[in-house]
Amino acid sequence: MNPNLSDWDDDLPPEPEEAYQDLLRALRRKSGFGLFFVQCTPMEADNLIVKLPQEIPQKKIAVLRLVEAIDNLYERVVEFVKDKQVDILLIKGLEDSLYKYEQRTFGEITEGQFSNLTSVPHILNHLNQQRERFRDDFPILFVFILRSFSISYFIHRAPDFFDWRSGVFELPTAPEELEKESSRLLHLLDEGSCHKYLKLTYDKKIERLVEIQDLISERYQTEICRASLLFKLGNLLFDANAYKASLTNYDKVIKLKVYNYLTWYRKGEALRKLGRYEEAITNYNKVIALNRDNYWACYHRGLCCSELGRYREAITSYDQALKINNKDIKTWGNRGMAFYYLGIYDQAISSYDKAIEIQPECCGGIYYYKACCFAKQDIIKFAIENLQLAISINHEKYKNRAKTDPNFDCIREDKRFKALIQ
Repeated sequence: MNPNLSDWDDDLPPEPEEAYQDLLRALRRKSGFGLFFVQCTPMEADNLIVKLPQEIPQKKIAVLRLVEAIDNLYERVVEFVKDKQVDILLIKGLEDSLYKYEQRTFGEITEGQFSNLTSVPHILNHLNQQRERFRDDFPILFVFILRSFSISYFIHRAPDFFDWRSGVFELPTAPEELEKESSRLLHLLDEGSCHKYLKLTYDKKIERLVEIQDLISERYQTEICRASLLFKLGNLLFDANAYKASLTNYDKVIKLKVYNYLTWYRKGEALRKLGRYEEAITNYNKVIALNRDNYWACYHRGLCCSELGRYREAITSYDQALKINNKDIKTWGNRGMAFYYLGIYDQAISSYDKAIEIQPECCGGIYYYKACCFAKQDIIKFAIENLQLAISINHEKYKNRAKTDPNFDCIREDKRFKALIQ
Protein backbone atom coordinates (compact mmCIF):
# COMPACT_ATOMS: atom_id res chain seq x y z
CA MET A 1 0.00 0.00 0.00
CA ASN A 2 1.44 3.35 -1.02
CA PRO A 3 1.62 5.97 1.72
CA ASN A 4 -0.49 9.10 1.37
CA LEU A 5 2.14 11.81 1.10
CA SER A 6 -0.40 14.63 1.00
CA ASP A 7 -1.78 14.35 4.54
CA TRP A 8 1.39 14.22 6.63
CA ASP A 9 0.75 17.72 8.01
CA ASP A 10 -2.96 17.34 8.82
CA ASP A 11 -2.31 17.48 12.57
CA LEU A 12 -0.05 20.51 12.46
CA PRO A 13 -1.56 23.77 13.76
CA PRO A 14 -2.55 26.31 11.10
CA GLU A 15 -0.26 29.14 10.12
CA PRO A 16 -1.24 32.60 11.46
CA GLU A 17 -2.76 33.76 8.17
CA GLU A 18 -4.56 30.46 7.66
CA ALA A 19 -6.19 30.66 11.11
CA TYR A 20 -7.23 34.25 10.46
CA GLN A 21 -8.80 33.33 7.11
CA ASP A 22 -10.74 30.51 8.79
CA LEU A 23 -12.16 33.04 11.25
CA LEU A 24 -13.12 35.42 8.44
CA ARG A 25 -14.95 32.67 6.54
CA ALA A 26 -16.86 31.63 9.65
CA LEU A 27 -17.98 35.18 10.44
CA ARG A 28 -19.02 35.86 6.84
CA ARG A 29 -21.12 32.70 6.58
CA LYS A 30 -22.79 32.79 9.98
CA SER A 31 -25.68 35.12 10.78
CA GLY A 32 -27.90 35.59 13.81
CA PHE A 33 -26.76 34.34 17.20
CA GLY A 34 -23.37 32.70 17.49
CA LEU A 35 -20.47 32.33 19.94
CA PHE A 36 -16.89 32.55 18.73
CA PHE A 37 -13.76 32.40 20.87
CA VAL A 38 -10.49 33.84 19.59
CA GLN A 39 -7.29 33.04 21.47
CA CYS A 40 -4.52 35.59 20.95
CA THR A 41 -2.21 38.06 22.65
CA PRO A 42 -3.39 41.64 23.37
CA MET A 43 -1.24 42.86 20.51
CA GLU A 44 -2.95 40.52 18.04
CA ALA A 45 -6.31 41.43 19.57
CA ASP A 46 -5.76 45.09 18.72
CA ASN A 47 -4.74 44.15 15.17
CA LEU A 48 -7.86 42.01 14.82
CA ILE A 49 -10.15 44.81 16.00
CA VAL A 50 -8.72 47.13 13.34
CA LYS A 51 -8.72 44.60 10.49
CA LEU A 52 -12.10 42.86 10.85
CA PRO A 53 -14.34 45.82 9.81
CA GLN A 54 -12.16 46.28 6.72
CA GLU A 55 -12.35 42.58 5.83
CA ILE A 56 -16.12 42.22 6.42
CA PRO A 57 -17.59 45.61 5.41
CA GLN A 58 -21.02 44.06 4.75
CA LYS A 59 -21.54 43.47 8.47
CA LYS A 60 -21.84 46.00 11.25
CA ILE A 61 -19.04 45.34 13.72
CA ALA A 62 -18.85 46.91 17.19
CA VAL A 63 -16.29 46.57 19.97
CA LEU A 64 -17.21 46.27 23.66
CA ARG A 65 -14.08 46.96 25.69
CA LEU A 66 -14.34 45.88 29.31
CA VAL A 67 -11.93 47.94 31.40
CA GLU A 68 -12.90 46.57 34.81
CA ALA A 69 -14.21 43.38 36.38
CA ILE A 70 -17.93 42.73 35.84
CA ASP A 71 -20.41 40.15 37.10
CA ASN A 72 -23.17 40.71 34.53
CA LEU A 73 -22.36 40.75 30.81
CA TYR A 74 -25.98 40.51 29.66
CA GLU A 75 -26.92 43.94 31.03
CA ARG A 76 -23.74 45.47 29.62
CA VAL A 77 -24.62 44.15 26.16
CA VAL A 78 -28.23 45.38 26.43
CA GLU A 79 -26.98 48.87 27.23
CA PHE A 80 -24.22 48.78 24.61
CA VAL A 81 -26.33 47.66 21.59
CA LYS A 82 -29.34 49.80 22.44
CA ASP A 83 -30.41 51.75 19.33
CA LYS A 84 -27.51 50.24 17.33
CA GLN A 85 -27.38 47.81 14.45
CA VAL A 86 -24.78 45.23 15.42
CA ASP A 87 -24.09 42.03 13.48
CA ILE A 88 -20.78 41.15 15.14
CA LEU A 89 -19.84 42.19 18.66
CA LEU A 90 -16.16 41.90 19.60
CA ILE A 91 -15.71 41.61 23.37
CA LYS A 92 -12.26 42.38 24.76
CA GLY A 93 -11.08 42.56 28.38
CA LEU A 94 -13.05 39.79 30.03
CA GLU A 95 -9.80 38.65 31.72
CA ASP A 96 -10.19 41.35 34.36
CA SER A 97 -13.32 39.57 35.58
CA LEU A 98 -11.29 36.38 35.99
CA TYR A 99 -8.24 37.87 37.73
CA LYS A 100 -10.46 39.23 40.49
CA TYR A 101 -11.47 35.76 41.68
CA GLU A 102 -8.15 33.99 41.32
CA GLN A 103 -6.80 33.50 44.83
CA ARG A 104 -3.73 31.36 44.28
CA THR A 105 -0.18 32.49 44.72
CA PHE A 106 1.67 33.99 41.75
CA GLY A 107 3.88 30.92 41.51
CA GLU A 108 0.91 28.63 40.98
CA ILE A 109 -0.50 30.99 38.38
CA THR A 110 2.64 30.74 36.31
CA GLU A 111 2.23 26.98 36.02
CA GLY A 112 -0.62 27.79 33.66
CA GLN A 113 -3.04 25.26 35.20
CA PHE A 114 -6.07 27.51 35.22
CA SER A 115 -8.48 24.60 34.95
CA ASN A 116 -8.04 23.86 38.67
CA LEU A 117 -9.62 27.02 39.96
CA THR A 118 -9.66 28.04 43.59
CA SER A 119 -12.90 29.94 43.03
CA VAL A 120 -15.42 30.31 40.23
CA PRO A 121 -15.65 33.84 38.83
CA HIS A 122 -19.19 35.22 39.06
CA ILE A 123 -19.11 36.21 35.41
CA LEU A 124 -18.82 32.55 34.35
CA ASN A 125 -21.76 31.47 36.51
CA HIS A 126 -23.68 34.33 34.96
CA LEU A 127 -22.89 33.22 31.40
CA ASN A 128 -23.88 29.61 32.15
CA GLN A 129 -27.21 30.73 33.59
CA GLN A 130 -28.03 33.34 30.94
CA ARG A 131 -27.06 31.57 27.72
CA GLU A 132 -30.69 31.16 26.57
CA ARG A 133 -31.32 34.87 27.06
CA PHE A 134 -28.24 35.69 24.98
CA ARG A 135 -29.53 33.40 22.22
CA ASP A 136 -33.13 34.63 22.33
CA ASP A 137 -32.48 38.36 22.77
CA PHE A 138 -29.40 39.02 20.64
CA PRO A 139 -29.25 38.01 16.96
CA ILE A 140 -25.56 38.81 17.14
CA LEU A 141 -22.30 36.98 16.54
CA PHE A 142 -20.38 37.32 19.81
CA VAL A 143 -16.61 37.16 19.40
CA PHE A 144 -14.79 36.78 22.73
CA ILE A 145 -11.14 37.82 22.29
CA LEU A 146 -9.20 36.08 25.04
CA ARG A 147 -5.76 35.08 26.24
CA SER A 148 -4.93 31.39 26.16
CA PHE A 149 -5.53 30.84 29.87
CA SER A 150 -9.03 32.35 29.64
CA ILE A 151 -10.14 29.62 27.25
CA SER A 152 -9.41 27.09 30.02
CA TYR A 153 -11.69 29.01 32.35
CA PHE A 154 -14.55 28.78 29.85
CA ILE A 155 -13.99 25.10 29.14
CA HIS A 156 -13.95 24.08 32.80
CA ARG A 157 -16.12 26.65 34.53
CA ALA A 158 -18.59 27.83 31.88
CA PRO A 159 -19.17 24.54 29.99
CA ASP A 160 -22.87 25.19 29.27
CA PHE A 161 -22.11 28.51 27.62
CA PHE A 162 -18.97 27.22 25.89
CA ASP A 163 -20.83 24.19 24.46
CA TRP A 164 -22.81 26.54 22.23
CA ARG A 165 -19.68 27.80 20.53
CA SER A 166 -19.64 28.17 16.77
CA GLY A 167 -15.86 28.05 16.66
CA VAL A 168 -12.58 28.46 18.54
CA PHE A 169 -9.70 30.11 16.70
CA GLU A 170 -6.10 30.46 17.77
CA LEU A 171 -4.32 33.39 16.18
CA PRO A 172 -0.59 33.00 16.83
CA THR A 173 1.48 36.14 16.64
CA ALA A 174 3.47 36.55 13.43
CA PRO A 175 7.22 35.98 14.00
CA GLU A 176 8.27 39.56 13.26
CA GLU A 177 5.59 41.01 15.56
CA LEU A 178 6.42 38.44 18.21
CA GLU A 179 10.05 39.50 18.19
CA LYS A 180 9.07 43.15 18.56
CA GLU A 181 6.66 42.45 21.44
CA SER A 182 9.12 40.16 23.20
CA SER A 183 11.85 42.81 22.97
CA ARG A 184 9.49 45.39 24.44
CA LEU A 185 8.59 43.15 27.38
CA LEU A 186 12.18 42.12 28.02
CA HIS A 187 13.10 45.79 28.19
CA LEU A 188 10.38 46.33 30.80
CA LEU A 189 11.75 43.40 32.79
CA ASP A 190 15.27 44.81 33.02
CA GLU A 191 16.88 45.53 36.38
CA GLY A 192 14.73 47.76 38.55
CA SER A 193 11.43 46.61 37.07
CA CYS A 194 10.90 44.11 39.91
CA HIS A 195 10.46 46.98 42.36
CA LYS A 196 7.79 48.48 40.12
CA TYR A 197 6.14 45.06 39.80
CA LEU A 198 5.93 44.59 43.58
CA LYS A 199 4.04 47.90 43.85
CA LEU A 200 1.34 46.78 41.40
CA THR A 201 -2.13 45.74 42.54
CA TYR A 202 -2.85 42.02 42.81
CA ASP A 203 -4.83 41.99 39.56
CA LYS A 204 -2.11 43.86 37.68
CA LYS A 205 0.57 41.49 38.97
CA ILE A 206 -1.36 38.53 37.60
CA GLU A 207 -1.94 40.34 34.32
CA ARG A 208 1.80 40.98 33.93
CA LEU A 209 2.63 37.34 34.67
CA VAL A 210 0.07 36.11 32.18
CA GLU A 211 1.44 38.48 29.55
CA ILE A 212 4.90 36.97 29.98
CA GLN A 213 3.46 33.44 29.94
CA ASP A 214 1.64 34.14 26.68
CA LEU A 215 4.85 35.19 24.94
CA ILE A 216 6.76 32.21 26.36
CA SER A 217 4.17 29.77 25.01
CA GLU A 218 3.88 31.38 21.56
CA ARG A 219 4.40 28.78 18.85
CA TYR A 220 6.81 30.92 16.82
CA GLN A 221 8.86 32.09 19.79
CA THR A 222 12.60 31.61 19.37
CA GLU A 223 14.41 29.48 21.95
CA ILE A 224 16.76 32.34 22.84
CA CYS A 225 13.91 34.74 23.49
CA ARG A 226 11.87 32.08 25.31
CA ALA A 227 14.85 31.40 27.57
CA SER A 228 15.27 35.13 28.26
CA LEU A 229 11.61 35.51 29.16
CA LEU A 230 11.71 32.45 31.43
CA PHE A 231 14.81 33.83 33.16
CA LYS A 232 13.22 37.25 33.66
CA LEU A 233 10.01 35.64 34.90
CA GLY A 234 12.05 33.57 37.36
CA ASN A 235 13.70 36.75 38.65
CA LEU A 236 10.33 38.47 39.01
CA LEU A 237 8.94 35.59 41.03
CA PHE A 238 12.11 35.36 43.12
CA ASP A 239 11.76 39.01 44.12
CA ALA A 240 8.11 38.32 45.01
CA ASN A 241 9.35 35.52 47.35
CA ALA A 242 7.80 32.81 45.14
CA TYR A 243 10.99 30.76 45.22
CA LYS A 244 9.56 27.41 44.11
CA ALA A 245 7.97 28.99 41.07
CA SER A 246 11.16 30.87 40.21
CA LEU A 247 13.07 27.59 40.45
CA THR A 248 10.70 26.00 37.94
CA ASN A 249 11.45 28.76 35.44
CA TYR A 250 15.23 28.53 35.89
CA ASP A 251 15.01 24.77 35.29
CA LYS A 252 13.12 25.40 32.06
CA VAL A 253 15.87 27.75 30.90
CA ILE A 254 18.49 25.10 31.63
CA LYS A 255 16.50 22.46 29.70
CA LEU A 256 16.50 24.75 26.67
CA LYS A 257 20.32 24.78 26.88
CA VAL A 258 20.26 28.51 26.21
CA TYR A 259 21.78 29.92 29.36
CA ASN A 260 24.88 31.32 31.02
CA TYR A 261 26.28 31.20 34.55
CA LEU A 262 23.62 33.65 35.75
CA THR A 263 20.93 30.97 35.40
CA TRP A 264 22.87 28.59 37.62
CA TYR A 265 23.47 31.41 40.09
CA ARG A 266 19.80 32.40 40.31
CA LYS A 267 18.81 28.77 40.64
CA GLY A 268 21.30 28.46 43.49
CA GLU A 269 19.78 31.51 45.15
CA ALA A 270 16.26 30.05 44.91
CA LEU A 271 17.47 26.76 46.39
CA ARG A 272 19.26 28.59 49.20
CA LYS A 273 16.10 30.53 50.04
CA LEU A 274 14.22 27.22 50.17
CA GLY A 275 16.79 25.78 52.58
CA ARG A 276 18.05 23.25 50.03
CA TYR A 277 21.67 24.09 50.76
CA GLU A 278 23.39 21.05 49.26
CA GLU A 279 21.66 21.60 45.90
CA ALA A 280 22.44 25.30 46.10
CA ILE A 281 26.14 24.53 46.56
CA THR A 282 26.07 22.33 43.45
CA ASN A 283 24.73 25.26 41.42
CA TYR A 284 27.21 27.75 42.88
CA ASN A 285 29.98 25.33 41.93
CA LYS A 286 28.74 25.40 38.34
CA VAL A 287 28.78 29.19 38.39
CA ILE A 288 32.34 29.28 39.72
CA ALA A 289 33.45 26.71 37.12
CA LEU A 290 32.15 29.05 34.41
CA ASN A 291 33.21 32.30 36.09
CA ARG A 292 35.84 31.99 38.81
CA ASP A 293 35.59 35.68 39.67
CA ASN A 294 31.92 35.55 40.65
CA TYR A 295 32.10 37.01 44.14
CA TRP A 296 28.49 36.34 45.13
CA ALA A 297 28.58 32.68 44.15
CA CYS A 298 31.63 32.17 46.39
CA TYR A 299 30.07 34.12 49.24
CA HIS A 300 26.68 32.40 49.11
CA ARG A 301 28.33 29.00 48.78
CA GLY A 302 30.07 29.87 52.05
CA LEU A 303 26.73 30.69 53.68
CA CYS A 304 25.29 27.35 52.57
CA CYS A 305 28.30 25.45 53.93
CA SER A 306 27.90 27.26 57.25
CA GLU A 307 24.19 26.35 57.37
CA LEU A 308 25.24 22.70 56.93
CA GLY A 309 27.83 23.00 59.71
CA ARG A 310 30.70 22.58 57.26
CA TYR A 311 32.62 25.55 58.61
CA ARG A 312 36.03 24.78 57.11
CA GLU A 313 34.49 24.56 53.63
CA ALA A 314 32.68 27.80 54.39
CA ILE A 315 35.96 29.51 55.27
CA THR A 316 37.49 28.29 51.99
CA SER A 317 34.59 29.86 50.09
CA TYR A 318 34.82 33.10 52.04
CA ASP A 319 38.56 33.26 51.37
CA GLN A 320 37.90 32.79 47.65
CA ALA A 321 35.32 35.59 47.77
CA LEU A 322 37.70 37.89 49.62
CA LYS A 323 40.35 37.41 46.95
CA ILE A 324 37.85 39.00 44.58
CA ASN A 325 36.54 41.69 46.95
CA ASN A 326 38.05 42.19 50.40
CA LYS A 327 35.89 45.18 51.28
CA ASP A 328 32.62 43.43 52.11
CA ILE A 329 31.76 43.52 55.79
CA LYS A 330 29.40 40.53 55.58
CA THR A 331 32.04 38.19 54.21
CA TRP A 332 34.51 39.08 56.96
CA GLY A 333 31.76 38.81 59.55
CA ASN A 334 30.58 35.40 58.39
CA ARG A 335 34.16 34.18 58.08
CA GLY A 336 34.60 35.19 61.71
CA MET A 337 31.44 33.29 62.67
CA ALA A 338 32.74 30.13 60.97
CA PHE A 339 35.94 30.32 63.02
CA TYR A 340 33.86 31.09 66.13
CA TYR A 341 31.81 27.89 65.70
CA LEU A 342 35.04 25.95 65.18
CA GLY A 343 36.35 27.38 68.46
CA ILE A 344 39.28 29.09 66.73
CA TYR A 345 38.74 32.36 68.53
CA ASP A 346 41.90 34.24 67.56
CA GLN A 347 41.09 33.78 63.84
CA ALA A 348 37.48 34.77 64.49
CA ILE A 349 38.64 37.98 66.19
CA SER A 350 41.01 38.71 63.31
CA SER A 351 38.09 38.48 60.83
CA TYR A 352 35.87 40.62 63.06
CA ASP A 353 38.58 43.29 63.20
CA LYS A 354 38.66 43.40 59.38
CA ALA A 355 34.89 43.98 59.33
CA ILE A 356 35.20 46.73 61.93
CA GLU A 357 37.88 48.48 59.87
CA ILE A 358 35.45 48.68 56.96
CA GLN A 359 32.30 49.87 58.75
CA PRO A 360 32.64 50.30 62.53
CA GLU A 361 29.28 52.01 63.05
CA CYS A 362 27.37 48.96 61.73
CA CYS A 363 29.19 46.32 63.74
CA GLY A 364 27.07 45.83 66.83
CA GLY A 365 26.86 42.09 66.18
CA ILE A 366 30.57 41.93 65.36
CA TYR A 367 31.55 43.59 68.65
CA TYR A 368 29.18 41.26 70.50
CA TYR A 369 30.70 38.07 69.09
CA LYS A 370 34.16 39.49 69.49
CA ALA A 371 33.29 39.92 73.18
CA CYS A 372 32.12 36.28 73.22
CA CYS A 373 35.46 35.14 71.83
CA PHE A 374 37.42 37.04 74.47
CA ALA A 375 35.11 35.74 77.22
CA LYS A 376 35.68 32.18 76.06
CA GLN A 377 39.41 32.77 76.47
CA ASP A 378 38.96 34.41 79.91
CA ILE A 379 40.29 37.71 78.56
CA ILE A 380 37.84 39.66 80.67
CA LYS A 381 39.01 43.20 79.96
CA PHE A 382 38.59 42.93 76.19
CA ALA A 383 35.34 40.98 76.58
CA ILE A 384 33.87 43.85 78.63
CA GLU A 385 35.19 46.51 76.25
CA ASN A 386 33.68 44.89 73.17
CA LEU A 387 30.38 44.10 74.86
CA GLN A 388 30.18 47.75 75.90
CA LEU A 389 30.72 48.81 72.27
CA ALA A 390 27.97 46.42 71.11
CA ILE A 391 25.55 47.78 73.71
CA SER A 392 26.37 51.36 72.71
CA ILE A 393 25.22 50.53 69.17
CA ASN A 394 22.03 48.66 70.15
CA HIS A 395 21.42 49.01 73.88
CA GLU A 396 18.38 46.78 74.47
CA LYS A 397 19.28 44.02 72.02
CA TYR A 398 22.78 43.22 73.25
CA LYS A 399 22.23 43.98 76.92
CA ASN A 400 19.28 41.59 77.09
CA ARG A 401 21.08 38.91 75.08
CA ALA A 402 24.16 39.06 77.31
CA LYS A 403 22.05 38.48 80.44
CA THR A 404 21.41 34.85 79.49
CA ASP A 405 24.17 34.09 76.97
CA PRO A 406 26.25 31.11 78.27
CA ASN A 407 29.29 32.55 76.49
CA PHE A 408 29.55 35.00 79.40
CA ASP A 409 29.06 32.50 82.22
CA CYS A 410 32.74 32.70 83.14
CA ILE A 411 32.58 36.47 83.72
CA ARG A 412 28.99 36.74 84.95
CA GLU A 413 30.08 37.52 88.50
CA ASP A 414 32.53 40.22 87.41
CA LYS A 415 31.47 43.63 88.73
CA ARG A 416 32.09 45.31 85.41
CA PHE A 417 29.85 42.79 83.61
CA LYS A 418 27.07 43.17 86.16
CA ALA A 419 27.21 46.94 85.84
CA LEU A 420 27.04 46.70 82.06
CA ILE A 421 23.86 44.61 81.92
CA GLN A 422 21.94 46.46 84.66
